[in-house]
Amino acid sequence: MQNIYQRQFFQTSIPDWIKQPVVILFASFILSAFALISIPLPFSPVPIVLQGSCALFIGALLGSKRGALAVLTFLMQGCLGLPVFAGGAFGFACLFGPTGGYLVGFVAGAFITGLIAERAKDEVPSLVRVFTAMALGNGVLFLFGISYLTTFLGVKMALLVGLLPFIPGDLLKLMLFTKFYKKFSWLKA
Repeated sequence: MQNIYQRQFFQTSIPDWIKQPVVILFASFILSAFALISIPLPFSPVPIVLQGSCALFIGALLGSKRGALAVLTFLMQGCLGLPVFAGGAFGFACLFGPTGGYLVGFVAGAFITGLIAERAKDEVPSLVRVFTAMALGNGVLFLFGISYLTTFLGVKMALLVGLLPFIPGDLLKLMLFTKFYKKFSWLKA
């Protein structure tokens, strides 16, 4: 029942030129809030975070363009000095550190996830399609992250400390965010 009220409130006569930037900004703040959840690993410069999966979730919900814009807004917040990156990090220099490729990968992953979710024939894609879209987006995110991490560690070490330890946890996170998708699908409007 609550979902009906949320949808009605969201689909009121608020002009689109106001509603869309507010939704994008709200999504960037949600992504920023996940900076509080960061677990450093002693063997890797890449921490365990929920932000990557959250970026993919935002892409699935908002679509390719709005999802990517929300993540770009999040990156801009961090570059301007807000502590929105993992563990409260901030600053433009974060984009050039070992996790910089992952941060840029958030944008590409959200875009790809949103693009796949948009191609669904249903208004609200099935959970299998959402999970698949987010899994492919996660692959894109890792492609960016690992590619850049290799400049610091080399290919073999980048794969060993920047990919392999994260696969099981990322699958669990994607399942969790997929479960929440239906509850927040009213934001798609």
